[in-house]
Amino acid sequence: MTQTSNTPVRDDNSGFEVKNNRRRPLIIGAVVLVVVIVAAVIGWRIAGSDDKSPNDTAGATLTVVTAEGNANEQALVDYIAANVAPKYGIKIKFKGLADSTTLNRAVSDGEVAGTIYQHKRWLSQVLDANPDFKEVAATPVFRWGFGVWSDKYTDVSQLPDGAKVSLYSDPANEAQGLWLLERAGLITLKSGIDKSRATQNDIATNPKNLQFTLLDFAAQSRALPDLDATVGYTEYYLAAGIPISKQIFSPAAPDEFAGQLTIGTRWQNADNIKKLVAVFKDPAVQQYLRTDPTVKNILLPL
Repeated sequence: MTQTSNTPVRDDNSGFEVKNNRRRPLIIGAVVLVVVIVAAVIGWRIAGSDDKSPNDTAGATLTVVTAEGNANEQALVDYIAANVAPKYGIKIKFKGLADSTTLNRAVSDGEVAGTIYQHKRWLSQVLDANPDFKEVAATPVFRWGFGVWSDKYTDVSQLPDGAKVSLYSDPANEAQGLWLLERAGLITLKSGIDKSRATQNDIATNPKNLQFTLLDFAAQSRALPDLDATVGYTEYYLAAGIPISKQIFSPAAPDEFAGQLTIGTRWQNADNIKKLVAVFKDPAVQQYLRTDPTVKNILLPL
C-alpha cells in the first residue's frame, strides 16, 4: 500500500503516532531564503556606506595623485598640503600611482580627488581611449619645462640639413614637439589646423629636411648622443644627469599644454572639490613655482 504524506504511522514500540509532512522542508527552505536575502540587503547597505567617496565626506583627506616617482609634482602637492590647504579648511595628501589609466580611473571613480599629471591634450587622449571615464580639467596649475635638447649644437639655427630629431611617440606630446619646432623656426604647420593635435602629416614646410624618429619618455635622454636633437620634458633629462645647458630652445608652453588639476565630473559641485580647486588657484602656488629650487626649470609658473 502506498502511504500518503498525512497518513498516520504507528510506532508500536513507543505508542506514538508519527506524521510524514513534506511541507516542512519547504517551510524551512523559505525561512532560510528570507534570512539570506535580509543578510544580503544589510551587507549591501554596509558596503554602500563604506564606498562613499572622500570627495563627499566632510573632513576627509583628499588625495591628489600623479605618476609614481615624480618627485617634483610630489613636492608641489606636499607644499600645497602643508601651506595652502589649511587656509581653505581641507586636508590634502599626495599619492603616486603606476600609470595613466590607473590614476585616471581613480579620479573618475572618486577614489581620489584629482590629479595634476596631465595637460588637456593628454586628458582628451585618455578619455577617447576610455569612454567610461568621466573627468574634467578644472584649472591650469603650472607649465612643464619642455624644449629642444642637443649634445652637438648650442642653438637651433646650427642644426644641419637632414638633422635627425626625435619626438615623443604618444600623439599628444608628438604634437607639442611639432608645435615647439615651428616656434623655433625649423618647420611650419599647415594653416588652420588644431596645433595641439598636429601630426607629421600636418607639416607644411621643412626647409632643413629634418628626419624624425619617435621615442618614449625614457629613451629620449639615452638617445641624445646619437641624434642631432631631441624634443622633450626637462625633468627626464635632468633625472638622467644631463645638464640644463644642453637645452638649446625652451619657450613657455602654450596654454593647451599647461598642467591641469583634473577632477571627476561627478564631484564638480561637491564642497570638498570646490575648495580643492580654490586651493590650486591660490596665488601662493604660483609664488612657490617661481621661487622654490626644488622644482626650478621643471615646473614653471603660469
